[in-house]
Amino acid sequence: MITRMLDPRKQLEAIKRRAFNIISEAELLKKLEKGTPLRVKAGFDPTAPDLHLGHTVLIQELKVFQDLGHHVLLLIGDFTGMIGDPSGKSETRKPLPREDVDRNAKTYTSQVFKILDEKKTEVVFNSEWTERLTTEDLIRLASRYTVARMLERDDFHKRYKEGRPIAIHEFLYPLIQGYDSVVLKADVELGGTDQLFNLLVGRELQRDMGQEPQVVLTMPLLEGLDGVQKMSKSYCNYIGIAEPPGEIYGKVMSISDELMMRYYELVSSAPKDRMDEIKAGKVHPKEAKEALAYELVDRFWGRDKAEKAAEDFRSLFSKKETPTEIEEVSIAAEGDAMWLPRVMVKAGLLKSTSEARRLIEQGGVKVNGEKVVDPKAEVSTNKEALLQVGKRSFKKVIFS
Repeated sequence: MITRMLDPRKQLEAIKRRAFNIISEAELLKKLEKGTPLRVKAGFDPTAPDLHLGHTVLIQELKVFQDLGHHVLLLIGDFTGMIGDPSGKSETRKPLPREDVDRNAKTYTSQVFKILDEKKTEVVFNSEWTERLTTEDLIRLASRYTVARMLERDDFHKRYKEGRPIAIHEFLYPLIQGYDSVVLKADVELGGTDQLFNLLVGRELQRDMGQEPQVVLTMPLLEGLDGVQKMSKSYCNYIGIAEPPGEIYGKVMSISDELMMRYYELVSSAPKDRMDEIKAGKVHPKEAKEALAYELVDRFWGRDKAEKAAEDFRSLFSKKETPTEIEEVSIAAEGDAMWLPRVMVKAGLLKSTSEARRLIEQGGVKVNGEKVVDPKAEVSTNKEALLQVGKRSFKKVIFS
């Protein structure tokens, strides 16, 4: 484990290992040379109920700082989450209801401690100070940035040029995020590469308000299972860290060999010499992928669940059998037969009937071992049904 005993330059090397960019390294080194714990901030807006593997790229970097002895501030953007981060968006985001944000925030604070040390992490909610801002405070904050500066953002600039609407509340997002850094007196703020503008706003607001500006550290964005778009629930290409062990294992095994190496670089704790062997082709890709899948399930669920997930995967794909244990769910029967997409949603296999219809049409759904391609198909409620989505997800449905 990295310890605080490392000298500043060695600390900097550990911090730089996975970072995309640091603004600036010289300033960070100067802060490290002070010999006191830095206040390191990273914010997460609870706009969806679960964290995914892409989020862990940032969380693992927080863990590096934490292991170095620095003070980690995990900011839950329960206020900014209602605004909606416009970063990378081609259209205005609708504000989220407070109840949705609060519900999602509860899952974040439990899942993040699968990586961070709970006893050494300060969890803060930005509603604690933003909801106390008066109208006058907000006007004074808004006066520190011009519309021209806001339009320097790539996404805003593009939307403005294309004549797409930009709502006034979207301009408030980077200002509020920057104000969070002022309140927390952050020495360092972490974010994805798509967050650079927001992070720099915090740096400038601190300077304007008489504080030493924070160092900005951006992390690479992890591509999703498709290997193209960044990992996101919106693109249905994510690996949720709270997903069942078998689901995590199977999803990792489904990625391409090229994408596997990217995942090793950004989310694995494998030593560098091991990764060099994989890159050089000295390790069979299947073996390397199994090791990565096992590592991630072990991290989020423990060794026993990782062993079980590996065993079930080998059984399913090597012996062409169903898993040894399949979750049973009870569903209230609605007549003698029920619409298959509705059964799939009620069983917890998918979030929406539209997604279920799409997968059925693509041939990705089986009922009792038989492929179903008709999105209007129904399931008899007079007997149990074994549902399979893709190659990894199974549920045994018992109708009551």
